[in-house]
Amino acid sequence: MNIGQAARHSGLSAKMLRYYESIGLLPAAARSDSGYRHYSTEDLHRLAFIKRSRDLGFSLAEVGKLLTLWQDRQRASSDVKALACGHIDELNRKIAELAGLRDTLQELVDHCQGDHRPDCPILRDLESGGCCA
Repeated sequence: MNIGQAARHSGLSAKMLRYYESIGLLPAAARSDSGYRHYSTEDLHRLAFIKRSRDLGFSLAEVGKLLTLWQDRQRASSDVKALACGHIDELNRKIAELAGLRDTLQELVDHCQGDHRPDCPILRDLESGGCCA
């Protein structure tokens, strides 16, 4: 199938397919005599793997490691689990960071009267860089 068909089938854009090929996540596609890319069923399977990995929030570097582990039939599942656990740790760190941001902003909103007066704790905090609120 051509790049447009592969993109539609995989749920990725043609631009992403070309990018994944350029960074080595996807092997160079076979080419027709006229230079058009052609993708095999194996390529589509690999693209589905990449897409699902990205949907779960794995970085491109982590996806590369996962692909290597996926292709290595001698690998230990503990290697895959360790990578996934590291990703969970990073997700938990980001969740905690976002929760902290939400809580801080909620506190500022709760202290803002939201009326016709110009006094605004939200702007005051932004102005101070958060050091004096």
